[in-house]
Amino acid sequence: VQLQAFGGGLVQAGGSLRLSCAASGLKFRAYDMGWFRQTPGKEREFVAAISESGRTTVYADSVKGRFTISRDNAKNTVYLQMNSLKPEDTAVYYCASATTITSALRLMTMYHYWGQGTEVTVSS
Repeated sequence: VQLQAFGGGLVQAGGSLRLSCAASGLKFRAYDMGWFRQTPGKEREFVAAISESGRTTVYADSVKGRFTISRDNAKNTVYLQMNSLKPEDTAVYYCASATTITSALRLMTMYHYWGQGTEVTVSS
């Protein structure tokens, strides 16, 4: 199983980025997908998740209204559209896969496979 995240970069505050995560080696449409982020010295934190069908999405309060998670099961890819970026969004962003219930999608322990991370830097 391989999850490859890309699309990170340097952006000014207020700008936008779209992260992508391409999956291979698993039956993508059977997995819930999530995005997490981590900064040095801090624990990895939940950002957003989407159910296997795409019908259900869950967001951290800190990104609600600014970030949108989506997926294309035909392309085995999950996306994270990030708008109105803030310096506090600076982190390494990781995608991950899970098979769980909606109420557990925020829990890192529910996720089996992880991508390598893509770095997002938001300058003020």
